[in-house]
This record gives sequence, C-alpha cells and structure tokens, in this order.
Amino acid sequence: MSTKQQAISGGKWITISTVISTVFQFLQVSILARLLEPSVFGVVSVSTLIINFFFIFTNLGFSNSIISKQESDPKVLSSLYFMGLILGGTVFLIVYFSSPLVVSFYNEPRLDKVIKLASIYFIINYFGQIYLFILQKELQFKAVAIIEIIGTVTGTSIAIALAYNGYAETSLIIGYLIMHVVRTVLSIILGSKYFKPSFYFNLKLIKDHLQFGLFNVGDGLIGFIQGNADNIIVGSLLGVTSLGYYTIAYQLAVFPITKLNPIILQVAYPVLAKMKGNDQELKNSYIKILDIISYLNLPLLAGLLITAESVVPIFYGPGWDNTIPLIKIFVFQSFFGCLTHPLFTLAFTKGKPNLLFYLNLATLVVKIPLLYFFGKYWHVTGIAFSYLTTTFISLILNFYIAYSLIGNFFKEFLSNIAKPLSFCLLMVITIFGYKEMVGSQGVFNTVVEIALGGLIYLALTLRFKVSLPEIRTFKESL
Repeated sequence: MSTKQQAISGGKWITISTVISTVFQFLQVSILARLLEPSVFGVVSVSTLIINFFFIFTNLGFSNSIISKQESDPKVLSSLYFMGLILGGTVFLIVYFSSPLVVSFYNEPRLDKVIKLASIYFIINYFGQIYLFILQKELQFKAVAIIEIIGTVTGTSIAIALAYNGYAETSLIIGYLIMHVVRTVLSIILGSKYFKPSFYFNLKLIKDHLQFGLFNVGDGLIGFIQGNADNIIVGSLLGVTSLGYYTIAYQLAVFPITKLNPIILQVAYPVLAKMKGNDQELKNSYIKILDIISYLNLPLLAGLLITAESVVPIFYGPGWDNTIPLIKIFVFQSFFGCLTHPLFTLAFTKGKPNLLFYLNLATLVVKIPLLYFFGKYWHVTGIAFSYLTTTFISLILNFYIAYSLIGNFFKEFLSNIAKPLSFCLLMVITIFGYKEMVGSQGVFNTVVEIALGGLIYLALTLRFKVSLPEIRTFKESL
C-alpha cells in the first residue's frame, strides 16, 4: 500500500474513531452536567491540570522523536521504554504526595482524594505508551482507532454509572483511569507485533532522543503555562465553581478543534515525516492541511456562535446560562487556535522543535500581563478575552515561522479561506433571520437552526468548492 493510500485509510479509521469517541464523550458531559454541580467540574479540571503538567516531563517528546527519526532499533526502543517507566513511577510519587499543597493552594478539601486517584494515571499509561507511538510510526491507524474507541466507550460508561451512584467528582477520575487501563492493554496487544522490550537500558543509545525531547519539554512547559494560566487564575482567585463554568464553556467551544483536527494532524505528521526532504511537497501539504481544517471547523464554530443560547439549555440543562457569553468568546479563540495547530507538523518534520519552544515563550510573555489586566477589570469574561487576544497574536507569529520554513504561502491560504468564511457569514445571517422571525427556544427551533445552517454550508460547498463527481471519485479511491 502506498503512503497516500495509507494516509487515506488512516484518515478513514481516525475519523471513525473520533466520531464514536466524540459522541460518547459529549454524552458523558451532557449527562453529568445534569447530575453534578459546576464545582465538581472545577475540581476535576484542577486534577486534569496537574496530570497535564507532569505529563510534560514524563513524555520527553519520545512520540515525536520516534516518528521523526523513524526509530526501529530494538535496543533504543527498549531503553526508551524503561526510561518512560522510570519517569512515570517518579512522577506518580511526586503527584501523590503533593496533594496537600494543591488542596492548600485552591482551598478545596475535595481535591485530596481526586489528586491521589489521578496520580495512578502515571503508573498505568507508561506501560503501553511506546506501543502506541510505534503503531502511529508504522501508520497502523486502524489499530490506533480500535484502541481509542474501546477505551473511550468503556471509560465513559463507567464514569456515567458511577455518577448515577453518587461518586461525584471521583466518578470522572475513575472513568478516566479505566479508559487508560483499557488503552494500555490494547496498545500492548496490538503493538507487540512491532516491538517487544528486552531487558536492556543504555542512556547513550537514546542520547539523540533525549536531546530532541529537551526542547519538547521546554516547549511543553512554556506551552502548558501559557495555555493553562487562565484556568489557574480562575480556579485560585474566583473559586472552583467559576472554574466549572469556564471549563464547560471552553470544552464546548473547542469541541470541534479538539476532535476534528487530530484526525488530520495525527495522519499528516507521520506521512510528512517520510517526505521531509521535499520542501515543495511540505508547502503544498501544509496549505492543504490549513484548507481542510478551515472547511471542517469554521461551520461548526459559526453555528455554535449563533445558536449558543438554545444549544446550552438542551445539552446541559438549566443552570448553565453563565457559560453562554464565554462560549461566544471561545468560538473566535478556537478559530484562531485551529489555524496554529499544523505548524508542529512542519517544525518536527524539519527537525526544529526549538521553534515551537520560542513561539510558546513569546506567547507566554504576552499572555500573563493580559490575563492580569483583563481579569482585574472584567473577571472571568476578561480572562476569556485575554485568551482570545493572545491566541490571535500567537497565530501571527505562527504564520511567520511557517513562512521561514516553507516560504510564502499567504496568497494561497487567503484564497482558500475566503470561501468558508463567506459561506459561514451567509449561514449565520440566515439563522439569525430565522431566530428573529420564528424564535430560538426549544428543541424544534434548535434542530431547524442547525439543519438550516448545515444545508446552506453544504450547498455552497458543493457549488463552489467540491462537486459531487469529485466526491464520488474520492470514494472510489478508498
């Protein structure tokens, strides 16, 4: 099978995985929002923050280095495997015994049990993580999709069942842990075909991977701070209830980019890594990725912007109206953010992860003062606005770096994105007119709004972007 065919097949399987996982995860949030109070989501958000922070140090960028270097030496992979286990065990102990500090910082006793439970993640995850990296390197996206689907379905089902039985915030954490137990077991089973660790550990052999990972760690650390400074400030200054509203609003607004973009990028990076010597191919691929991401994300974000008032009560029930203004801000942040994501495929393919580090460092320098001034005067809404402003600035810097790597691409990019922007504008105007003339409350009106917007965008796309014969030709190529 050619690389192109593998990419198409991989995109198909990752799409199937993402659709199924998205449905179950969205179902989980929708159900739990009716069972649990906002402060519970705030507590869980803090534990997720802790996990994501320490994950930076335990990963060391091994996933990217294994794919970028197309690593296949069993001794090197075994050394990386045991390095991951050592780091995972160390971080487990650090997180477990740091629980009192986190409780004191947020002044929230419920965090003690949650943090200690969440720390187990670092023991579970690193037994199977390298197998998942290798499956991605080998373009085995069907296996990756199966792992994702079964893990998500199992974890989500358990979390909902526990919440119904009164486990509150621990229901989400236990469901999360079970999901990773399933993923780890399946990764080992499906990935053992390509790698079986031997009792071998040599730091000298993985020197290149560690050096590659240093900028990943630096980039990840700076990226974590600039990406989560808003959550830290909301939680510590305004409390876990405000953090709960902020978290739910953010999750809904970034829903498209966190689910759709990985379908493209997860397939694109290993494929681009195999063509890193051809600059023109990289440029064409980068422009194509931006084009696809724009067409997929823009209608969903525009639709959420115009239907937020009716969508939130239906999905989350009463008591979540405070999220609506935040959602509308995050819609624009998500639009700018989705266009920044493809840069990593270029940076890692070119062997320059340091550029991402410098980008995140510059973004952090801008974001911290903005968070302070916006938050001081407009509280949680101001913090959301500061995130939006920072993301826009980051996008400008992002495009400048891409320009330095592949040359001028702006003309093609602007030409491509003009169409989906125009389609979305017509879609929003039409839905707004419907709301003014008919109304927006209730399930029926919401369904009509969504259907109307979808039909308009689809019709315009078929007329001006891609024709039905082209779609049929593409389906035949699958």
